[in-house]
Amino acid sequence: MRPAGDEGDDEARRRLLRLRAAVEARLAGVTTSRSDVVDAARGANVDDEHDPEGATIAFERAQLEALADDARVALAEVDAALARLADGTYGVCAVGGEPIPAERLAVRPTATTCVRHAGR
Repeated sequence: MRPAGDEGDDEARRRLLRLRAAVEARLAGVTTSRSDVVDAARGANVDDEHDPEGATIAFERAQLEALADDARVALAEVDAALARLADGTYGVCAVGGEPIPAERLAVRPTATTCVRHAGR
């Protein structure tokens, strides 16, 4: 484990909070876009099954929902990383217990494993 109050903790917290803000903004934008698509379809007399444009509208809704789901997962990952930072386990490989290199955390601040144990 890293010692509490490590000087890198402040930078990690700032990086994670910036990432969280960016993901929240992305989720808000996707949510607005999905609402726009749904509202536009509501005003039209569209039969998704028989109208040639219906498939496109359904695809757009599904695509936007998938993007929203991805953003929600990313928020959960950031929140989990912030919790690890608070309890002193941030930057510690969840598999082997060794430190996760700073370079990996700079690229992937929500990483829970070192490169050697990634994908396990």
